[in-house]
Amino acid sequence: MEIGYKIRFQKDFKKLPLKIRNRFYDRLSLFIQNKSDPTLNNHPVERAFSGCRSINVTGDYRAIFKEDGDRVIFITIGSHSELYR
Repeated sequence: MEIGYKIRFQKDFKKLPLKIRNRFYDRLSLFIQNKSDPTLNNHPVERAFSGCRSINVTGDYRAIFKEDGDRVIFITIGSHSELYR
């Protein structure tokens, strides 16, 4: 699996507290091992981000991504309220 990051994701990621950034890396590792792990709550988010999916980083933070074959591109990351306004 190839992982990529949009510029928007990179900018949003840099603004996050260190604790949240570290949690993302933990969840990314789990995602690479098993995209369907229940801890991730991997689900589609068609209304807010057409063609994308979301995983839980923490109870409130989500990472939005798009799959393209064996490539996963992370689009953005943020709190639930920031992403789904």
